[in-house]
Amino acid sequence: MENKTIYILAIESSCDDTSAAVLCNNRTLSNIVATQKIHEEYGGVVPELASRAHQQNIVPVVHQALAKANIDKKQLSAIAFTRGPGLMGSLLVGTSFAKSLSLGLDIPLIEVNHMQAHILSHFIKEDNYNSPSFPFLAMTISGGHTQIVLVRDYFDMEILGESLDDAVGEAYDKSAKILGLPYPGGPLVDKYAQLGNPNAFPFPKPKVDGLNFSFSGLKTSILYFIQRETKKNPNFIAENRNDICASIQHTIINILMDKIKKAVKQTGIKQIAIGGGVSANSGIRQALQNAEKKWGWNTYIPKFEYCTDNAAMIGIVGYLKYREMDFSDQSVSAKARYVIGK
Repeated sequence: MENKTIYILAIESSCDDTSAAVLCNNRTLSNIVATQKIHEEYGGVVPELASRAHQQNIVPVVHQALAKANIDKKQLSAIAFTRGPGLMGSLLVGTSFAKSLSLGLDIPLIEVNHMQAHILSHFIKEDNYNSPSFPFLAMTISGGHTQIVLVRDYFDMEILGESLDDAVGEAYDKSAKILGLPYPGGPLVDKYAQLGNPNAFPFPKPKVDGLNFSFSGLKTSILYFIQRETKKNPNFIAENRNDICASIQHTIINILMDKIKKAVKQTGIKQIAIGGGVSANSGIRQALQNAEKKWGWNTYIPKFEYCTDNAAMIGIVGYLKYREMDFSDQSVSAKARYVIGK
């Protein structure tokens, strides 16, 4: 199996990005993402609209992925797809398409856990990138999840801690909304934070036991702070935007780093990999690089294209499962809640 050339077509449709990728073994030949702009005017993802947009995008995106990879569909070894977690309507589009195509081509079907894929994206073969060795700690940070995961092997993972309420990406986007920034606001908070003073406005850090997280209290304290200050000065946000964003980002990064430090202390593992959309954040990437120098950690930060939702990360899991002959049958269905290790 090691010497065989395996071509995986991967499909990702868990939220509002329709993506298709082709991998030759563990290398990416193409990774096409169609982003849905329609949600911007609503200030967040509208599930019904997301599902419809996936239906419009999926055929052209798959066609483009095959064309860019210069692969005929008859050469494909298997179809990998995101089974969950995610928005049910969105997942159904990708699942149905993958099942139909695998049936039509008479090739294996491989289900993939979206959060597992964020972690295993570190094993996509890239020049000048070394993958982590087992065991390592993964911190998955996205719009829907915040988790610290102990990774013993490709498919032996254990969640050590997770958010008890809001995910870190949600905290970023809601904070941005409070500041009147357009959706998606997380990248804008990061952009303005780089120009501000991170110690300008202290925000409380929630006290949560163990390795779990909580962001709802922080979000509420930011809301009350902005309401109080704008009452005193209606131009407060405009005059202090960079400092507010820097202070919010500083607090969020401290919450994340405190927990990962605690996880390192508990496990003795100093290999840290991040994944998920929020791992594109410049402040978090910098904090990890600083920790590497300060505490002798080995940190693994994915390329930007593998941070946000993309099909290449689904494809690498597909390849690893193909090697194990771990296939799904046609009775498989989308799963909105799909926990790692279950």
